[in-house]
Amino acid sequence: MASRDLIGRSRLDHRRRISEYVATFGLICICVALIVPFFSPLKMAYVSGFKWIYGTGALVFTVARAINANDPDDSLRMKRLHRMEFWAGVAFIAGAAFWFYQEKHMGDFAGVLAVLRDTIMFTLAGALIQIIAAFMIISRGKKEEEDYLRQKNNEKNSHRRSR
Repeated sequence: MASRDLIGRSRLDHRRRISEYVATFGLICICVALIVPFFSPLKMAYVSGFKWIYGTGALVFTVARAINANDPDDSLRMKRLHRMEFWAGVAFIAGAAFWFYQEKHMGDFAGVLAVLRDTIMFTLAGALIQIIAAFMIISRGKKEEEDYLRQKNNEKNSHRRSR
């Protein structure tokens, strides 16, 4: 039974690790796609090309966050915090949709900032959600681990007293 538990934990850790790598790759794509058009703000070709990289990064990030890599023993709060990371991906996808829409709507004569205005806003919102969720997951994980160790220590002490 213990070896089966260990194998299940190992698979879960592997799935979490892969999910984090894929989400990080998506964030790097989003970052690159947002930065490069500002190196040459007068060339709309950069805006046209990098919207696909941004959209791909947003989709990859969201899929990585949608994969259920939660421990069944996690608390409801931890599961909700992991779901919060998914909503950061939804904000990135909304930013990608605005990038596609604004470029088509405004045409070739709009500036880079005019086309990317809403995309930047949704990217910042998604980044803020991701930062808050990551901070809260870390702090909640530490608190739950401390509570578990305290409970285990109390059980050990009560078992000694009952002898």
